[in-house]
Amino acid sequence: MKTPLTPTDILLLAPVPETLMPAFLRVGNGLIDHTAMTREDVLGLLAQLLQNPKKYALSRNKVTNLARAVHDANKQGTSIRLTDAGQAYLPPDPVPVPYELPTAAQQAGTVYALRETPVPYAIYGAEHIEAGALQQMETAVSLPIAVAGALMPDAHHGYGLPIGGVLATEPNTIIPYAVGVDIACRMCLSVFDLPPTVIDRDASLLTKALLDNATFGIGGEVRTKFDTSVMDRDEWRATKVIRDLKDKAYRQLGSSGTGNHFVEWGILSVDAADTQLALPVGSYLALLSHSGSRGFGANIAGYYSKLAMQQTRLPRQAAHLAWLDLNTEEGQAYWIAMNLAGDYASASHHEIHNKMARALNQTPLTRLENHHNFAWQEQLADGRSVMVHRKGATPAGPDVLGIIPGSMTQPGFVVRGLGKPDALHSASHGAGRLMSRTKALSTVTPAQLAQALTDASVHLIGSDLDEAPMVYKDIETVINAQRELVQVVARFTPRIVRMADANRKEARED
Repeated sequence: MKTPLTPTDILLLAPVPETLMPAFLRVGNGLIDHTAMTREDVLGLLAQLLQNPKKYALSRNKVTNLARAVHDANKQGTSIRLTDAGQAYLPPDPVPVPYELPTAAQQAGTVYALRETPVPYAIYGAEHIEAGALQQMETAVSLPIAVAGALMPDAHHGYGLPIGGVLATEPNTIIPYAVGVDIACRMCLSVFDLPPTVIDRDASLLTKALLDNATFGIGGEVRTKFDTSVMDRDEWRATKVIRDLKDKAYRQLGSSGTGNHFVEWGILSVDAADTQLALPVGSYLALLSHSGSRGFGANIAGYYSKLAMQQTRLPRQAAHLAWLDLNTEEGQAYWIAMNLAGDYASASHHEIHNKMARALNQTPLTRLENHHNFAWQEQLADGRSVMVHRKGATPAGPDVLGIIPGSMTQPGFVVRGLGKPDALHSASHGAGRLMSRTKALSTVTPAQLAQALTDASVHLIGSDLDEAPMVYKDIETVINAQRELVQVVARFTPRIVRMADANRKEARED
């Protein structure tokens, strides 16, 4: 029996409004039931329709009327844009056909059952975590390869592993969807030897620097580069999948994504001397950015997630937690691509920060960064080797410095990890969402957002109501729920915030 599409499957592709959801389900499931197309084929077709509805609206086939409805909705101001996960269903640019297809034996896959008794896992700030995230975590720790797990206080429902979920698996396994769509999404902080008064005194200069040097969105590309040495890495020649994405990665180097990605000026306050942070007590002008590996990472995630699901067959509720074996060619190929995406994401942040520093004619006193949406080969407290997946969670090993942001009006924090074994040496990666993007767009008003910005003395460039501060949990509450995981060493207060323009934004899972 063929598995039908659900609203969750459609929302994975794009924030389709409720009025169009019945049409998407009718068309999608009709194609599954009455054609030779597989479920993945149909999702790919719907993704292409959402990417270019005008093209399909002018055609004559089974999706014509649906495409016309999407095209009309876009013309009337209802922007239905592909998510990063939806982008992963598109043929990788510039290659119009799939990469090497799995063999028939690989497509058949091996069938696995879930554990009857889930692996125990720690929960931090349970009272702040929605039921959907808890259920997703229960499923994750029921995998036959699960060894340990932890759920951070910013956790919320995601896709596969919840955002804020940490999962340790057998050391030779890796789960692409437990890493996430935006591989190696990361934070980067540059601190300058300039007083906070610069923000008000030279607001126009700082705003211009953001407009000149921060590019957002799926179509965002950067012509002028600061340092392209990351593109010289040998790994870009490692596999055909990576080679075919190199040109796109080069064009997007130094750009930022959509959703909750940002580049912002703010004030870093250091209240106590800290030898590791190496900054004297005081307040400083600082630049904070949040973004990942762009189209390169999204395409890698999409390709290898689908491959994993073909090779590792799991019950429906766990299907997106399919893993690859690192002892196979496919597993090693994903491992190389994931690590390259991490270095690429870091280089993109450095592009932005170096250009901003040049605009100010300043050299940063220090630069700090960390990433999430990644997998690390680590050891548990008992010495067992494992693969630790942190999807929307910050590494917080002993004395490891990291950055936990709030929202566009809430503070962020520089923290030192305390190496809590039960938390798998992890902490939250932010405040965590209180509501979905769809609900936020129908709940929050422009007046409410404007008032919140005024109250916090924040100047916002771009963004939309789905990133308004009230759609996030209170960051102070989230930090207090993980005092045994991290120690706060500095506080960042945002003042001039740049995000993707509303008419170019696509909802993101993280």
